[in-house]
Amino acid sequence: MVFNGLFVAEGTSDMPLSALVEDLFGECGVRLRLTSPDFNQLRTKVNKDVRSRVEAGITLMGRTPDIVVVHRDADNVGADTRRREITEALGRIDPCLVCCPVIPVRMTEAWLLLDEPTIRQVAGNPRGRNDLRLPSVREVERVTDPKQRLHECLLAASAATGRRREKNATRFANHRRQLLERIDRHGPVTRLPSWQQLVDDVEKIAAGWHG
Repeated sequence: MVFNGLFVAEGTSDMPLSALVEDLFGECGVRLRLTSPDFNQLRTKVNKDVRSRVEAGITLMGRTPDIVVVHRDADNVGADTRRREITEALGRIDPCLVCCPVIPVRMTEAWLLLDEPTIRQVAGNPRGRNDLRLPSVREVERVTDPKQRLHECLLAASAATGRRREKNATRFANHRRQLLERIDRHGPVTRLPSWQQLVDDVEKIAAGWHG
């Protein structure tokens, strides 16, 4: 049996997270296929709040999904506040909707700052040995601006200078997407509370479906 779900992300650059969630469910013995809505197909503009985006996504799907996966960075408000925001929004749509929040702390980039070998590969200099000043597992969820930190680390990893460095600086969005696609689900990220919460949610939902 294949379960069908709706995946709503903060932005298009976060879409690779849908495959990541599918893989996590797969490890629990659940086949899940997530659909990411193209809001441009709708005639009216979709507001950015969770409820509006989920309602629009369900409209585009044409039916009620088995699960709604919502990605929201914790930012400065905290994971608990984001979790309430998501669950309350879905509850107002349909209390029976199965919800799986994806809430990196503080930003998705924090999940990408822990895999030095992959950062070097994506930066185009896999054999580099210079110090990238990567945060530790204990520090990474407290980094004030993980996006900027990741940008700096990718540039440092490339070891490029001059025009090549300038060109690499403009490729951050592409590099970030590659890092998302290559997250090691069994690597250092597993030590982060925000990741552990996601895995716990997936396991509980999967267990309920198996039951």
